[in-house]
Amino acid sequence: MEVNDQTLTELLRLTKENNRMIHAMRRNAFLGTVVKLVLYALIFVAAPLWLYTSYLAPMLDQLLNTYQQIQGTGAQAQAQLSDLQGFFEQFKNGFSSGE
Repeated sequence: MEVNDQTLTELLRLTKENNRMIHAMRRNAFLGTVVKLVLYALIFVAAPLWLYTSYLAPMLDQLLNTYQQIQGTGAQAQAQLSDLQGFFEQFKNGFSSGE
């Protein structure tokens, strides 16, 4: 194979074109990785936080309020039962002391 100026010029042109393509491929691979990282962050971090604040937090607040109301109602019922037992004790003592 004969090496002349035309062959060297063509080889230089092909080498530069190859170099540009390789740099473009590396740049696209890097940008693709960055875009994937951002998408994964949105999917696995931002989306669950948004779902929690939008839907789950109000439901949990409502559930907690209902639970506290049930506890309050239970405490009131227990206090009333205590008062009723005290009343029956007084009623019983009233009949016992009258004999």
